[in-house]
Amino acid sequence: MILMNFFEILGTIAFAISGALLGVQKKLDIFGVSFLAVVTAVGGGIFRDIIIGTIPPAAFQNPKYCLISIATAVITFQMHKDMNKLKNVVLISDAIGLGIFTVVGASAAFSHGITGAFIIVSTGMFTGIGGGILRDVSVQHIPVVFRKEIYAVASMIGALAFYICYKYISKETSIYIGFTVTFMVRMISVKYNLNLPVCKQKHEDLTVG
Repeated sequence: MILMNFFEILGTIAFAISGALLGVQKKLDIFGVSFLAVVTAVGGGIFRDIIIGTIPPAAFQNPKYCLISIATAVITFQMHKDMNKLKNVVLISDAIGLGIFTVVGASAAFSHGITGAFIIVSTGMFTGIGGGILRDVSVQHIPVVFRKEIYAVASMIGALAFYICYKYISKETSIYIGFTVTFMVRMISVKYNLNLPVCKQKHEDLTVG
């Protein structure tokens, strides 16, 4: 699983860059930028560990990914103008990270004796998107996954593919399939600008009570 470990590091870096760039955009100091980078990169894993009962979460037991995120944040803080030119590279890396963290989360649930389809898919999805939700909430944004782009849905489809395959073929092959499905759904949605439908209504006062 050397390739998967490499992808996991790549995904961590991509997620950290997205958090750090948002911090720079919001004019946060170096601590704030680093905090957003770490939250984005490891937040999903913390969600996963809480769901499956791993306390304290792995991110606190092994600081490797936190340290990678902090290093990425510092570099992004210094080179953010150049980072903005690498939009496509960051986008692809982010899609890789989404696919990796989705199957890592789903696989972790299986490893803890959890077999229900709903919780397996939920664990995979929260691992993939949890960090982005925490990132956006931290700067008072409505999370991107709630308002545009096929992102959470890509994670759900990939986790479901992993779950179905895991029942019939090897774990390693299932992981690669789940990752590939997540990655492809995400990239296709970006290429063709696919979004989930949004309720369109006139600007009215919808306050209840």
